[in-house]
Amino acid sequence: MSMDEPRPWEQQLREAAARAEEEVRRVVNYINDEVVPEVRKNGSVALRAAAVELHKLAQRMDESAGQAPPPKDQPKP
Repeated sequence: MSMDEPRPWEQQLREAAARAEEEVRRVVNYINDEVVPEVRKNGSVALRAAAVELHKLAQRMDESAGQAPPPKDQPKP
């Protein structure tokens, strides 16, 4: 392994960061394309839709990190 070649854990970290960045881009695009126009029409309904999508994203992130989901007593979106 040369000095220019990343170590396996460094490569995994870079891949995880790239996946996280892609997820953030997807959320931003969703908000820009779906939420913003709805906010202009009906703010409270659009905010609830965004909360549902953000909740789904948080669940996917928890699952990929191997973390347990938060307790059920938290308020639902």
